[in-house]
Amino acid sequence: MATKDSKAKNGVEEKPRETMVEFLASLAAVLVTGLFIITFVVQAFEIPSSSMEETLLIGDHVFVNRIVFAPKTAWVGPMLPYREVRHSDIVVFLHPDAAYAGTYVVKRIMGVPGDRIHLRDGEVYRNGEKLNEPYVLHDRDEPSDYYRNNFPAVPPSDPNISPKWEGELASYIQDGDLVVPPGHYFAMGDHRGVSLDSRYWGFIPQENIIGRPMFIYWSFNTPSDQYTKTGIADRLGFLAHVVFHFFDETRWGRTLKVVR
Repeated sequence: MATKDSKAKNGVEEKPRETMVEFLASLAAVLVTGLFIITFVVQAFEIPSSSMEETLLIGDHVFVNRIVFAPKTAWVGPMLPYREVRHSDIVVFLHPDAAYAGTYVVKRIMGVPGDRIHLRDGEVYRNGEKLNEPYVLHDRDEPSDYYRNNFPAVPPSDPNISPKWEGELASYIQDGDLVVPPGHYFAMGDHRGVSLDSRYWGFIPQENIIGRPMFIYWSFNTPSDQYTKTGIADRLGFLAHVVFHFFDETRWGRTLKVVR
């Protein structure tokens, strides 16, 4: 049997064992790094409603890039991929209506500051040009929903309209178009016939934007009303359902799908 001295003579040295203090320090470093990434870089987000179908389905779980639309900083700005919000960007943001304060929402940007927006028979016109929108789902369109389809020409009367927005809407209309003010954005859902969006609660302030969904990391068949069930029993019941049906109700084909 080789002794410690003989191993040293043969040029073989034993790797010193990691002490408990060193292990805890390494674990702490991993946790701090993970916490930093979750807090400042990416955020997990679950799609709760059908307003973005077919682009995003109820039960899609996405990672959101929190950096891309963040305010630039002088000391790290040149090193990070900051950019302005653009037309057709899908964004996650805090609901601008005080009645839904703290609620995360996901929509597509249709208008940036200075844009002039109106809808005619369900089609979107921006700065006088009709948009080509291959991502839009029209299966729930209702021609008789005149406010939704001919915004903002038809006066607001829908019960889903925010009272605050109903009072402000007319002040942003010029020559039949809604004009997007500085520091704000106009957004709509891809599932046009069901989406409650900027037509119903107004503009998104720049500071409310959290980030941009990057890709779907997991997708699970989820009931359309699941997000309304907030009781402990309902949550535990659905968790048990996920455990028992993880393999047969996971939408494997959507895993790692890039969000566009």
